[in-house]
Amino acid sequence: MIPQTFPAFRIHSDAAGYRAGIEAIAVDDLSPGEIVIKTAYSSVNYKDALAGTGEGKILRRFPLVGGIDVAGHVVQSRDSAFKEGDAVLCTGSGLSETRDGGYSAYARLESAWAVHVPKDLSLRDSMILGTAGFTAGLALLRMQDNRQTPSLGPLAVTGATGGVGSLAVAIFSKAGYAVHAVSGKAHHADWLRALGATEVLGRDALITTRPMESTRFGGGLDNVGGSMLASLLAQTAPYGNVATAGLVATHELATTVMPFIIRGVSLLGVASAGTARDLRDEVWRRLSSEWKPAHLDTIATRETGLEGLPAVFADMLSGGSFGRTLVRL
Repeated sequence: MIPQTFPAFRIHSDAAGYRAGIEAIAVDDLSPGEIVIKTAYSSVNYKDALAGTGEGKILRRFPLVGGIDVAGHVVQSRDSAFKEGDAVLCTGSGLSETRDGGYSAYARLESAWAVHVPKDLSLRDSMILGTAGFTAGLALLRMQDNRQTPSLGPLAVTGATGGVGSLAVAIFSKAGYAVHAVSGKAHHADWLRALGATEVLGRDALITTRPMESTRFGGGLDNVGGSMLASLLAQTAPYGNVATAGLVATHELATTVMPFIIRGVSLLGVASAGTARDLRDEVWRRLSSEWKPAHLDTIATRETGLEGLPAVFADMLSGGSFGRTLVRL
């Protein structure tokens, strides 16, 4: 039985200004969809922090419930593919952008984007992974589809202590790759090694201003942008792949064509929000089996309720990202 009203973290922008906070809403206030779930967990991603504070133009309409991830159990369904009691998750797919997201005790989802939680993942596990783990998994799938193999050399992961970065370290390592974690937070080096990093490098150890350097990596995943991405491209082995999934430092990229035309390096974009359904299902299958990190509880460094979201957002935007933050509903 769905209560008449329930709490949600809702974001507004109107004549009174940009603001976000907890308020009571009803199911009829939520975006339309074929299934309603009782939410168990969500998570906090960089995009959530931008949306929740107004620091980034994420939402396309207002008001909306925040949270680009959600997992819970079905309580109502108009789609025969989902029945009451099914464990489901949804990441991206317009959540907290064009439709209400996961920071709510109940969520209404479009069944086309809802995914049955694989049997080897708990709801909590699925949200430790969430968009961050899905992004890292999608990056590896794209690289492997383009003939990336461990024999090409280690994979570099920049921004390695963040959500996507830390999960990429664990996922790539589980998939059989040597992983070199790149981070400006030297005090977390032992934590990164525990996740599977074979080496931990400071930011300065990677940066170069030369268009090409001696090959150092088989490829990698960049979450930073700018000179970090350009430097990674310049040090990637012939026919290696570099995936780009973030812009923590900047959205700009100043590089040359030399890594591409001399070494055949590929730059692969990773856009997780609108991933085709067949790819989405395949990534979650692998994340629940051969790519499932062995240290998910270690990666979940913080849990909060809805009331703690503003503090988490502020910490994340000030550079304090470390592992994953779960949101309990």
